[in-house]
Parts: sequence; C-alpha cells; structure tokens
Amino acid sequence: MKVFKFGGASVKDAAGIKNVYDVLQKAGYQDVLLVVSAMGKTTNALELVIKNYFEKSAELNASVQEIKKYHNQILLDLFEDENHAVFAAVNEHFSDLEYFLAHNKSPNYNFVYDQIVSMGEIISTTILSYYMNFMGIETQWIDVRNFIKTNNNYRDAEVDWELTQKNIATNIKTKSLNITQGFLGSDENNFTTTLGREGSDYTAAIFAYCLNAESVTIWKDVPGVMNADPRYFENASLLNQISYREAIELAFYGATVIHPKTLQPLQKKEIPLHVKSFINPLLKGTVVSKGSTLEPFMPCFIVKREQLLIPLSSIDFSFIMEENISEIFRLFHEFKIKVNLIQNSAISFSVCVEDKFGNFKDLLAILSKTFKVGYNENVTLYTIRHFNDAAAQTVSEGKTVLLKQLGTETMQIVTKEN
Repeated sequence: MKVFKFGGASVKDAAGIKNVYDVLQKAGYQDVLLVVSAMGKTTNALELVIKNYFEKSAELNASVQEIKKYHNQILLDLFEDENHAVFAAVNEHFSDLEYFLAHNKSPNYNFVYDQIVSMGEIISTTILSYYMNFMGIETQWIDVRNFIKTNNNYRDAEVDWELTQKNIATNIKTKSLNITQGFLGSDENNFTTTLGREGSDYTAAIFAYCLNAESVTIWKDVPGVMNADPRYFENASLLNQISYREAIELAFYGATVIHPKTLQPLQKKEIPLHVKSFINPLLKGTVVSKGSTLEPFMPCFIVKREQLLIPLSSIDFSFIMEENISEIFRLFHEFKIKVNLIQNSAISFSVCVEDKFGNFKDLLAILSKTFKVGYNENVTLYTIRHFNDAAAQTVSEGKTVLLKQLGTETMQIVTKEN
C-alpha cells in the first residue's frame, strides 16, 4: 500500500478537489490510502468559532454560518444536483458541531478546541470521498478516530502505538482507495484529540508504519523540499535526495515542508518519503530515504518568525547551574512553550522560544520571582544547516543581530528588524 497526504492548500476549493482526482489518475489510486487536511483556511475559521464560543460572542452563529457557506459553495461547484447525498452528509456533520456548541459543559479550552476544530477534516474527507465515487473511483471513507488512539493531552496528543497498530493492521482494507483524516485521533473515552497543528503528515507516517507501506507521498504546492522557503529567499533550490537524518535535522529546526514527528516512524521501517508537487505530479520531487545524501550539497535556511528571545540572569550574581536550568525547562514544559535555541554563561541563560499557546505572560510572573528576566518580542530565528560566510551574511544583512550560535554544521542567528 502507498500513503498519500494532501494538505489544505490542495483541497481549498472545487478546482483543488478536481485536481486531486487528476493527480490520482496520473499517480495511481489502487491500494492507496489518502490522508487529507481541512479545506483551505478552515482550521483558522474554526478557531474563530472557538474564540467566539468562549467569549460568548454574538458572532458565534455567524462564524459557523461562514464555514457552512464556504463548504456549500464547494459542493455546488462539484455537484449540480442539490439532492445529491453529499449535501445531507455534510449538513449532518455541521449539525454535530452545532449540537456540541449548544450542549457542551466542559470549560477545558483544549478539550473544546479538539472537538470543534476536528470538524474541518471530517467534512473535507466526506466531500472528497463523495466526489471520487461520483467520478467513478470507489472509495472507503474511514473515521481516523476509530484507528489512531491517543492519551487525553488535547491539542498535542501522544499516540498509543500498540493499540493504534492493532486497529490499523486488522481493519484497513487494501486494494481499494481509502480516504481518512489527518491530524486527528481519539482518547480512551472516544473524545476527539489532535496531534498538533500540521499533524496530518504525522498521520500519514502512522498509517504507513502500521501498514508496512511501500512509501509515503506528501503532495505540496512546491516542487519538493527546497533549501529555503521561496517566500523569504530568492533562488531557492530543490533538494533531490536527502537522508532521514538530514530531514530530521531540518524538521527539528523548523522546516515546514515536513512535520517534525513524521520522520521517526518512517525511518524505523525504512519507508521512503516523497515530497511532490500536486501542480506537476509527474515531476520527481524530493525523496527522503536511507543512505541518501544531501544533493546538491548547499546551505539550507530555516526561518521561524514571531519568536521571543528571553535572557535570564541570577538576581544575586550567583552561577546558573544545572538545578536552575532544570527548573527553567520544567516551567517551559508546563506552560507548553517550545525552546528553539539555548545559550548560557556563568550568570546568564538565554533562550529563543515559541509561545504558540499564549502562556508567556503567566510564565514571566513566575520566573521573575527567581531571576532577572528580559525579553525581546517578535524576533526572527534563522537556522542555517551547512552554513558558510555568504549564507550568514544573507540572513543578517540590514538587521540587528541579537544572538549568534555556531556548531559544526549549523548556525543559528536571532535578529530584529532595524
């Protein structure tokens, strides 16, 4: 079996859905499992619903109706007959969403987030499955929540691999086109969980691992894995082949083409990962596999924006030792703040972090009791793998360099716009 993953950009409208059909015609669809994200910016739109729900906003119903209108237009563009069964199927999912909004009693934000935001994937895969059947490709629609089981760490759940593998290995039918949702799972009480934003790649890897798949292909709107994000760097180049190790390094530092959790399960079973263009599906793209080297050998740039640079120092000029550092990291973990760079001296400790859950101000109040704490907001962290002087100059020119750290193969620079 092969596993294909299509992200939100590939299914953002009716033309995108039709293009997925065309890609499958060219790439093949027998014995394939599709992992599909929510359509376009639906996840963001559902996050607005969540915000309105907790704020008891009068705009709650309007924000739901906007999402219904968006998906209904896609349905009208794909199916001429409004009596087609897909309309009722999608409306049933929206009814489930509205029922939850009306009857939920839990005040747990992360729990509510997962129950609501998951509807994007449920609806997108329903539409795609019905369209493939409409076009003559028989599909099996699979509710991923019946297969990928996790703990109840909502918004960033951990997979129960033993139970998940048992579910997938014994219940997925091969020799047909299976369609399922990325990003989602469920806990022991069958409440929906999510695997972290952009977790659909990880979902594809989970299925591939459990099915001993031949390969995984992530279909993107770029030709493959580039040595830099074309939005920020001119003349970005395609990496034809990279090793699992190199890909894991790039993902660890924040390369957005491949999700950080995706590669470990694939590497364990030596399942090759292809990153290809859904715009030009016959192009070779990038292959990530065992023993591949970085070709061509060149600096690779990774950009993480909207970071926080936090310098901490001891109030009484005492050394910052292991016990201090372990306590700092315990707090970062507790407040779900991701550390992307560390630098320390005898009496100071600096970190560049990502506060995706908005918890920094609460953490700051605690840290300030023990340390002298400063912070720079909205800084940019550049990571350069296989750096050289020209590469360093490229990212620092015209900016204020707040921190620089060099390793054998990797340079990290924190900058602020002048």
